[in-house]
Formats: sequence, C-alpha cells, structure tokens
Amino acid sequence: MRVISHTASNTEIVCALGAGNLLVGVDADSDFPADIVRQIPKLGRDLQLDLAAVEALRPDLVLTSLTVPGHERIVAALNRRGIPTLVADPISLEDVFDDVRRIAKALGVPVAGEQLAAEMDAAMPQRVGARRTRVLVEWWPKPVIVPGRDSWVTGLLARLGAHNPWHDAPSKSQPVTPEQVVSAGPDLVITSWCGVPEHQLRPAHVIKRDGWQSVPAVTGGAVHAISEAYLGRPGPRLVEGYRQLAQHIDTLPH
Repeated sequence: MRVISHTASNTEIVCALGAGNLLVGVDADSDFPADIVRQIPKLGRDLQLDLAAVEALRPDLVLTSLTVPGHERIVAALNRRGIPTLVADPISLEDVFDDVRRIAKALGVPVAGEQLAAEMDAAMPQRVGARRTRVLVEWWPKPVIVPGRDSWVTGLLARLGAHNPWHDAPSKSQPVTPEQVVSAGPDLVITSWCGVPEHQLRPAHVIKRDGWQSVPAVTGGAVHAISEAYLGRPGPRLVEGYRQLAQHIDTLPH
C-alpha cells in the first residue's frame, strides 16, 4: 500500500502504528519521527501541497485533514483528481482517538489502532480534585488566538482539572483582545505558536504586552512555552503535551 500524509499529526499516527514503511510522501512540516521522515519525499507545506507530485507518486491513499483553515481547498483538489483520501477533522480528544482507529483500519492494522488509542487515553487520565486552574493556550501572538470549545486542547485541560477560559466559545479557535484576557484572568499562559520552533516561542514577549500587566499569569510569572508539536498536532504526542501542561499547573502556587 502506498500512502501519503498531508499533515504532521497523521504522519505521526502512521509511524506510531508501526506503518511508517507505507509512506511514500509527506508534507514539509512532518518532522517526526526524524529517522523515518528524513528519508521520505517532502511535497510542500500544508497549504502549498504539490498536487502534481502527489499524483506522480500514485498513492493508494492520502491522509489529510481539515485542522488548518484552507485545508478544505487541498481536500477538494485531491478529490477532483480522483485521489482516495481519508480526512481527519478532530474536535475532541475522543475524536483524536477515533481518527487513530480509522487510520489504522484503512492501513490494515486495526488491532494496532485499538492499542494505540487505548494507550493514549490511559496516559492522559482525568485528574480528580485538582485545582481549577485557568489556562490560556496561545496559538498565535498577533492577534492573540486561543482555542475555543471545539478543540482537543479544551478537553486536554479538562482532563487535567484545568479550565480553558473560552471553553464555551463555539469555535475551534478565535482571536481575543487584551480586555478579554484581563477579564478571563488566566492563572497560566502557554505559548504554543503554530509552525514556530520552540526556542522562538518567547514567553518574555507575553509578559511585556500592553494591557496584560494585571493578568494573574503575568504578575505571577506563570508564562511558559510548549511546542505546538505537543499541543497543536492531534496525534500520539498530545500525551507529552498533557505531561508538560500538568507540570506547569502543578508548579503554580496554591
């Protein structure tokens, strides 16, 4: 079977299933696991996927998604070319687990999918009695964009006993103003800017922002970085995102 992955999360799911040998092409942002993906042709970033190159590789299946605005254009273009696709569009953590199972079934390894989904679920347990910490996860700095109700991050925080201040906003993500952030009063701010390397996430920039000086996370110095590889990719490495979030929450003063 010849498989192309159009998103880093799908690439990581395929490899975690032990099916990395099926990949004949990946998107340019697929960087993990490095020992596998470095040997696979890169076909462009998510919104600049080289469709001619995809077609030339004669895939039996393209694993794509709707997790980034504009992805629908790529999915439609693949469909026009008659290329078989499996489209992921997870909202909740449970959707992520279901996508693992769907991808595994499509690759002919359903048992591995059930096992991986169960392992991920077990590794992110619901914490009982934890402090109701308000956590702002920042997808982008200018404007500040945060996850809304329809995001696996909202579910991730809920499992930690924490709280996304915009958990009831009917959106996958949305921009927020300084006034809205002050009103929300997050105890912890996590920079996890999409497509930005971890060493460039710069929590210090958040602390210096105009209008944020009264935010509890800023006054308390609770502004930290977590790579979007661990929070922004709906796949196996969300477990590491859960772990790092837990660590930051647990170091807050009580």
